[in-house]
Amino acid sequence: MGSLGTFLRYPDDIYPLLKMKRAIERAEKQIPPEPHWAFCYSMLHKVSRSFSLVIQQLGTDLRNAVCVFYLVLRALDTVEDDTSIPTDEKLPILIAFHRHIYDTDWHYSCGTKEYKVLMDQFHHVSAAFLELEKGYQEAIEEITKRMGAGMTKFICQEVETVDDYDEYCHYVAGLVGLGLSKLFLASGTEVLTPDWEHISNSMGLFLQKTNIIRDYLEDINEIPKSRMFWPRKIWGKYAGKLEDLKYEKNSNNAVQCLNEMVTNALTHIEDCLRYMAALRDPSIFRFCAIPQIMAIGTLALCYNNVQVFRGVVKLRRGLTAKVIDRTKTMADVYGAFYDFSCMLKTKVDKNDPNASKTLKQLEDVQQLCRDNGVLHKRKSYVNDKGQSNNLYIVMLVILLAIVFAYLRANRMISDEQ
Repeated sequence: MGSLGTFLRYPDDIYPLLKMKRAIERAEKQIPPEPHWAFCYSMLHKVSRSFSLVIQQLGTDLRNAVCVFYLVLRALDTVEDDTSIPTDEKLPILIAFHRHIYDTDWHYSCGTKEYKVLMDQFHHVSAAFLELEKGYQEAIEEITKRMGAGMTKFICQEVETVDDYDEYCHYVAGLVGLGLSKLFLASGTEVLTPDWEHISNSMGLFLQKTNIIRDYLEDINEIPKSRMFWPRKIWGKYAGKLEDLKYEKNSNNAVQCLNEMVTNALTHIEDCLRYMAALRDPSIFRFCAIPQIMAIGTLALCYNNVQVFRGVVKLRRGLTAKVIDRTKTMADVYGAFYDFSCMLKTKVDKNDPNASKTLKQLEDVQQLCRDNGVLHKRKSYVNDKGQSNNLYIVMLVILLAIVFAYLRANRMISDEQ
């Protein structure tokens, strides 16, 4: 669950972590018995534990549709991401993917680890898809078709302008937001607002841009060919080549470029808050809200942080558990966005070329949260720093001693047998 040092620094993480661990174990035990559904939910646990946990809250029919939708798009994304596939082979697969989901005999070997298993045994996903209600099938097919076509465009061209960047993110993530809205509508639990397409798109763009920022080093080091999603219009101000940002000698420019990328992502927050505020079903609300809070938290960590160009930057597991545990109402969302925007604001260097723009974005978010949230009636994610609480530490040490003693006793019994 985490290191002893982390527990001592953040003792409040322990209870949410234990709750999350139990919830994951329950989810793993609730895998359906039918082979195709068992494959789908087992695969979901492997490719995204946090997503598989949040999805469990949804009603059965909607949960199954979202599970299949997620795996279909993961498979499509696996084809797009595999840089070893020749372009002339990859393009027809992406364009025809929406037809392959109806074919229980189709599969295509690519990707690595669990993604290779997903692709090799894609017939299970197709079998599950064919059992969904027609409204769900139509929504999944439409989004898969549009996404595959959009991906082909950016395999053949680089992301040059900010408009290109928004368009690419629309194809690979904004369409996910639109597709989920269509699934919610098909379930009969939600209605669509007049601006649903725009704000659904923003929900996807906010998550995707966060991932693109966080995953810079992984993408740039991809073998056999780098994946480059940062727009030249932004990184070209700071480096001759995008990969130059990872070198220590370019750290100052790299961080300034990073900060401009984060500032660009912040522009979607108002739409995201409006989308979530319009949701009616509590389980769908939590399903949508938790990833959005994780995204603003991740941006707060990444901003002005050179470690984005050195390794992995992500929320500690205990904070993730707190987000999952505490996110129940829109007031919780406003509180979380307020906290993380405050955290990000403290990191803004007034000498940064985009400082005024960043601060304006953050002040607008904070004002929106103050106007709509009850900020004084909840625990803060930012100020909730591992305070030196001796009682917590003593309890933790006792708990760990009991756990270690139990594990040691079990090991000794096993050895004797």
